[in-house]
Amino acid sequence: MNSNVQGMEWHAKTLRAWQLAILRFAVTLDNADRLAVFRIAGEIDRLDPRQHGNPDFSFFRTTSAELCAAILRPGEPGSAVLRQYLARIDDDRLKRVFAAAIEADRPAVVPIRRPVKRVNDLWKGLSSRRNH
Repeated sequence: MNSNVQGMEWHAKTLRAWQLAILRFAVTLDNADRLAVFRIAGEIDRLDPRQHGNPDFSFFRTTSAELCAAILRPGEPGSAVLRQYLARIDDDRLKRVFAAAIEADRPAVVPIRRPVKRVNDLWKGLSSRRNH
């Protein structure tokens, strides 16, 4: 029983490390941080006891690839992937920080464009040269 509890703690810590690595990548967009996400994801995929080391199991690696691609292209169809991942985060602090990192809590700001008014009223209100 004790080794089972330790194994569960180890899995929880590894999962948290993966989530934090994704957060770090979302903040830095650095390739080294992206590679760290994949390293941890590969480690988690290899350790699933139901797969017995089956190299075909790749849930975390696939999810990591989708998340990293969506982080690099915000506002595109990948944002659904980010919202789904955000909904799965259990820790409220981590959820808020990740939402801020991907700017999920801010609506997309569309600049207001007003038509340029081309009126020749530049000299309106000024006295003519003839009056001086």
